[in-house]
Amino acid sequence: MVHLLLAVIYLSFISLGLPDSLLGAAWPSMYGEFGVPVSCAGALSMIIALGTVLSSLQSDRLTRKLGAGRVTLISVAMTALALLGFSASGSFWQLCLWAVPYGLGAGSVDAALNNYVALHYASRHMSWLHCMWGVGASLGPWVMGRALTAGSGWNAGYRSIALLQAGLTAILLASLPLWKLRSGAVPGRQATKAKALTLGQILRIPGAKAVMLTFFCYCALEQTAGLWASSYLVLHKGVAAGTAAGFAGLFFVGITVGRALSGFLTMRLNDGQMVRLGQGVAAAGIAALLLPLGKEAALCGLLLIGLGCAPIYPCTIHATPGRFGAGRSQAIIGVQMASAYVGTCLMPPLFGLIAARLSAALFPVYLLVILLLMAAMHELLLKRTGAGQPVP
Repeated sequence: MVHLLLAVIYLSFISLGLPDSLLGAAWPSMYGEFGVPVSCAGALSMIIALGTVLSSLQSDRLTRKLGAGRVTLISVAMTALALLGFSASGSFWQLCLWAVPYGLGAGSVDAALNNYVALHYASRHMSWLHCMWGVGASLGPWVMGRALTAGSGWNAGYRSIALLQAGLTAILLASLPLWKLRSGAVPGRQATKAKALTLGQILRIPGAKAVMLTFFCYCALEQTAGLWASSYLVLHKGVAAGTAAGFAGLFFVGITVGRALSGFLTMRLNDGQMVRLGQGVAAAGIAALLLPLGKEAALCGLLLIGLGCAPIYPCTIHATPGRFGAGRSQAIIGVQMASAYVGTCLMPPLFGLIAARLSAALFPVYLLVILLLMAAMHELLLKRTGAGQPVP
């Protein structure tokens, strides 16, 4: 039964990734049909992100009331409904309307699942589960691409993902009894029945602000690299647009492969050591972009940045119950998720302004500043909460 539940959670993480990259893949085929500027994708993305932030902040209250299994079930069902709504939308304002449940469904399930795994499973599973997110994020554009190539339109792509989400909703409904049977597998990480914490109470916990800024910086780094890598290669390194689009994907390959490898490394290193290792590898990748070493070094640099990013997110989440206590981990992970999405919203567009007004050549400098701030906040986090952690 324990292994069956773990399989369901793995499927849930694939489900989390499936919708995340759909809008970017479908938008070139969508905006002309709705008669809106291409920039309106940013408005949709902001609505989704705002919903995600709000539901992340409420995840502690919802999970204590309903349990992780029911929160996951409701959230995936909401996402399936929102995707179905997207597929049937005939105007841009309808897309904006469906973007609300789209975002609300994503935030609470992300926080609830991450906390559940942090409490009940070893660090290697957190890395492998986030690798499954990468699988889902890669499958989404592939499904959309197949629909567009077949002439079925973007609507069919959204509908296909909605049906996959609906199928997972049925599996989650059948699996609800398994969540109750699962007992705490990681010593000292059993959750308590304490009351949900307010945002003010969370911010007063030692290390809470540091971990929030760590997540803000991590997602700022990841999303800026993913969004602007191709433009940097074209505008500064002189790589052809088609080639750059393909090679920019090396960053995401690095994250997915890196998380698969990280699962094995966590058997030797604790979460804090894994984060430091990832930051060091990412710094090497940024150095490869900064130094005048040619196009090949820049491509290797993107791969290294992805590999470096791989362990940071899952290992920081997994360490949360040990650093803040199992009773407060859901609240902390909720604000971590919210901080992460704020970083996603603000920092990539900020670099877009810098690139437009100054130069795209500042891309690695921008990444380096974010990485240094993240490293400083992580060290402050270790100081405030205690760095010593046993290997699970």
